Amino acid sequence: MNNLFRVAIVDPNDSTRESLKTMLLGMDLVWLEAECSRYEFFEDVIGQTSPDIGIVSLDSNADKAIDLISNITRDNPECSILVVSNTSDGQLILRTMRAGVKEFLTRPVGVEDLVGALERISSQKTGGANGKSRTCQVIAVCGATGGVGTTSIAVNLGCTLASGGKHSVALIDLDLALGDADVFLDTIPDYTLVDVAQNISRLDFTLLKRSLTKHSSGLYLLPRPVQLQDTALITPDNLQRVFGLLKASFSHLILDLSKSFNEVDMTALKTAQQVLLVTQLDLPCLRNVVRLMMSFEEVEGLKEKVKIVVNRVGLGSKDISLKKAQETIGTELFWQLPNDYRVMVEVRNNGVPIYEFAPRASITQSFQALGEALTGERVEVESKAGGSSGKWLSFWPGKTKGKTEPVSND
Repeated sequence: MNNLFRVAIVDPNDSTRESLKTMLLGMDLVWLEAECSRYEFFEDVIGQTSPDIGIVSLDSNADKAIDLISNITRDNPECSILVVSNTSDGQLILRTMRAGVKEFLTRPVGVEDLVGALERISSQKTGGANGKSRTCQVIAVCGATGGVGTTSIAVNLGCTLASGGKHSVALIDLDLALGDADVFLDTIPDYTLVDVAQNISRLDFTLLKRSLTKHSSGLYLLPRPVQLQDTALITPDNLQRVFGLLKASFSHLILDLSKSFNEVDMTALKTAQQVLLVTQLDLPCLRNVVRLMMSFEEVEGLKEKVKIVVNRVGLGSKDISLKKAQETIGTELFWQLPNDYRVMVEVRNNGVPIYEFAPRASITQSFQALGEALTGERVEVESKAGGSSGKWLSFWPGKTKGKTEPVSND
């Protein structure tokens, strides 16, 4: 449970306590350690269970609740306090903040609001952006041009992370017109992104997961709309709400972007904590990398999230060298994926993850190491070869900076 928020709640009102409890129980990133119906007992509950977060409802008796908060922050400073209340009175909010509250949410509490509060508390606990957050990690995958393997990387990265069972992973296909993540996974989904987006206000966590298609690797897929005319129904606003619900339900989201960098794509880029910009070692791709990085500078905080992934390294003798590519784009190359055309074509045409089709291939190991570099955690892949579920493929790349091997100077 190292990656979970351990939470305890207190609310003397049975109805609002049950509502909050239901929301928390639907979140994969939350472990509900305890619930309490009396302010008088909650400090003892905190002392016995040592949760990461204590959620306190003010509305039954604000004075008692604020005294309780003061005692907890004094005696159990490792427990962050999040307050929920029906009131937005400025004086009351100020009193709670002076008592040591980290976050204040006004009822009705939305999923997006709760996820945002958890993310901020996590950032405070782990030292800001450089700390290791326990909230959902969102990884966007985009290409410097068409055909560089963006969807292949998104799908196989998602399957690799999901396979060991340690992570709960969802892949969202945001190439709304021509996305084909469902083909890579050999699935025929019952629902698409437009179904979820149009019904987001009526979905709870259980219905959300039923709306996604689960692959045998453990990866959940939310595919692009079936009809081209439905793409207009996906707006940045309802997409943000979809992201909010998914972030509360999964430990990792993989966003497979289109090549148009439209409003939907930009929403995804802003939401992501890490952006993989996929390129190849040819002049048109590298030129586009430079253009995109210049454009990303105009969006606050975006350029700093971008990691350059070079795909199909070794594709041809006339490729630009890795050293020259890095000099051209003026940005460090984060990762290299070796060229293995035969394996990747078979993987795509058969609709199976690469770790299952070719568990011993160097590109399979590179995908696994990429997952470890992005998550900072060991990734264990379950091999299905011969009906076994051994983990011989798993390895830890050590204290590298995200490359399976150094960038060549050739």
